[in-house]
Amino acid sequence: MDAALDAFGNDGYRGVSIEALCSRATISTRNFYEEFESREALLLALHDDVNERALTAVAESLNAQDPDDVTARVTAATNAYFDVMTSDRRWARIALVETVGVSPAAEAHRRAAIDRFVTFIEVEADRLASDGVIERRNFHLTAIALAGALTGLVSTWTGDAEWDNQVPLIRAEASRLIEVSLRG
Repeated sequence: MDAALDAFGNDGYRGVSIEALCSRATISTRNFYEEFESREALLLALHDDVNERALTAVAESLNAQDPDDVTARVTAATNAYFDVMTSDRRWARIALVETVGVSPAAEAHRRAAIDRFVTFIEVEADRLASDGVIERRNFHLTAIALAGALTGLVSTWTGDAEWDNQVPLIRAEASRLIEVSLRG
């Protein structure tokens, strides 16, 4: 997994063979196939890892916040998401760049990961509305738009090292965008 993170995250998925991965990891191709059925399966395992860590971090951050404080919840969740996604460009590249267009199965897998974030946002918005904290409405399209905006911001950061010093501003803007979108 470490060798794949380094190879896919720096050189790109398409440019790295199983043989090159095995050489980097100092294992045989037989050992590789004992763990993964294909190079794509390894890529998707990395993709799942970073997305699960991000979703878990967001959920844990919300548990520590007042359930009715929209600003605190949005800020904590946004910061948790960006803590994971901007911790290492290689992880973000795997989550948002390298899995695109690999295969129909990989695309469905990537879409399912995004949909988990969409559902998470939608459920939280519905809970806030049920508690009377924000106005009740259908939040599905809002959640899709927010997930797209967040991945777009991380993707922009991933592609430009000059953006490292912009992460605090990106977090703040993402938080504002989410709060304004939820409050309507």
